[in-house]
Amino acid sequence: MSPKISAIIPLYNKGPHIARAINSVLAQTVQDFEIIVVDDHSSDEGPEIVKSYNDSRISFIEQDHHGVSYTRNHGVDLAKSDFIAFLDADDEWMPNHLEILFRLKGEFPDAGIYTAAYKKYSKSGKLIYPHYWAIPKSPFEGILPNYFESAALGPDPILVSVAAISKELFGETGGFPVGESMGEDVDLWAKIALKYPIAFSSEIGAIIHEEASNRACDSHQSIEEDPFVRNGKKAIADGMVPEKMLPYYKEYIARKEIDTAVINIYAGDYPLARKILARTETRYLLSEKSMWSIITRLPKPVFDGIRHIKNGMENNFYYWANMVR
Repeated sequence: MSPKISAIIPLYNKGPHIARAINSVLAQTVQDFEIIVVDDHSSDEGPEIVKSYNDSRISFIEQDHHGVSYTRNHGVDLAKSDFIAFLDADDEWMPNHLEILFRLKGEFPDAGIYTAAYKKYSKSGKLIYPHYWAIPKSPFEGILPNYFESAALGPDPILVSVAAISKELFGETGGFPVGESMGEDVDLWAKIALKYPIAFSSEIGAIIHEEASNRACDSHQSIEEDPFVRNGKKAIADGMVPEKMLPYYKEYIARKEIDTAVINIYAGDYPLARKILARTETRYLLSEKSMWSIITRLPKPVFDGIRHIKNGMENNFYYWANMVR
């Protein structure tokens, strides 16, 4: 018989973290699952760690290096279940994560994505509880009132490691876009959110480890355009965005343009960052756009100094916030 859910874990040089990810799936309160680990031609000890597990529910697949989108898509192709959950190799699930996903699926069978809240460790190792925007306060379990408003003006309500989707819908939307260096997940979620409701639980389902080594988002390479920005603008031009969604859909495009500009600032490509910010149209993110525009005019050593001070202030804030909790 097919498992109730397939957990897809892409692996690429995550040897120090992969055991934690797998163990967090094995520790679930729901045990009817399969784990598909697809190795994207790692050069570290990660593959051997996966092979050391003696559990028939774990499948290990090796492939040539194709990138994370191809790797996830390959895992979905091999999945035996019609219900697919994703987990990055450096993150971990809370023991009740699958329980949350099945509860959401039962209550909201017409939803396109099922997702839970998360907590995360920052790059400096501080534990952070995101304060979501335009989502009812905890405890809440239901359909997001406006996914694009939440995503544009607050922390992302959907991350890969807390999301689940039907295999059929995944195939209909084309899966994760191959060949993108970043933003491949955001592009997929946005395509689905245009057509389907998003079911969300404020119960924490996963821990995101930003302090983990070898994260793709830490590469600090120049990037011209986020895939969602490119496809989002086309969707608007083609009349694919419903009128009621349009204002915050545009704001989400602005959010991703600003995020892309920031990546280029960290990569030292100030001219490209200025170009992106100049074309960004926003109503609600003007102050953030202005701040980063000013930073692109500063010498890089000055920006590095400001960033150091800012990180120290954030760490202090999160320390006291967690003490209050």
